[in-house]
Amino acid sequence: MRIATFNANSVRSRLAAVLAWLTEQRPDILCLQETKATDADFPAAAFEQAGWHAAFRGEKSYNGVAVLSRVAPDRVRFGFDDGGPADETRLIHAEYGALHVVNTYVPQGREIEHAMYAYKLEWFRRLKALFARRFAPRTRVVWLGDLNVAPEPMDVHNPERQAGHVCYHEAVRAAFADTVGWGFQDVFRKHCPQPGLFSFFDYRTRGAVARKMGWRIDHILATAPQADLSRGAGIDLAPRLREKPSDHTFMFADFTEPAAARCVRYGNP
Repeated sequence: MRIATFNANSVRSRLAAVLAWLTEQRPDILCLQETKATDADFPAAAFEQAGWHAAFRGEKSYNGVAVLSRVAPDRVRFGFDDGGPADETRLIHAEYGALHVVNTYVPQGREIEHAMYAYKLEWFRRLKALFARRFAPRTRVVWLGDLNVAPEPMDVHNPERQAGHVCYHEAVRAAFADTVGWGFQDVFRKHCPQPGLFSFFDYRTRGAVARKMGWRIDHILATAPQADLSRGAGIDLAPRLREKPSDHTFMFADFTEPAAARCVRYGNP
């Protein structure tokens, strides 16, 4: 089973790229973030015609999450259920038998002194509480998406200059680590421990992919029972090098019965 994540930065603008990747790589589940489309405008028909079930929740111009899968999920839930802001366009939880897939688009935070940064830190705390309410560490859970945090120096091309960035600041890294500590393993790093592997490249940086000036802020994590079934992971850089790309690219992990592990690498410049 291949499970993947992609911040599309507008699903309608990137529809052809997503459909092409689905055809080329044939994952079982693809999670999208930042779809930037209301539910009425989401291109569900295009995905369904291509053989994919689509579960989604979005809004105009901002946010938006979706799960595309070969098989329809048994149940889909959106947002938080703790009495605070639901943030339904940032969190989708799809169930496939014993497997739970939680796709999140974590707030970016804007600036360290901005209220949205404090909200981001609280978001991680709320997410950890959601995991504790809905699951146990022995539940098969995959948590993935654009989590807007580079957890280690190797996850950003110039860490010495980014100490005050909202995606690398010590407080957000600690909040992320605390959430991961509930019971998750970094499936990507399990198979790809080497530095210089990034999933996001700022549009404003000329030649960012070729110059390896990126960030790893997209993640695929899993609880131990699911992580134990992982056999490989990778980042596909090819879509980021094509015309009209998203500033992110596709990350994926493969799960099956225990087998030889590998780091799968595509589209290296």
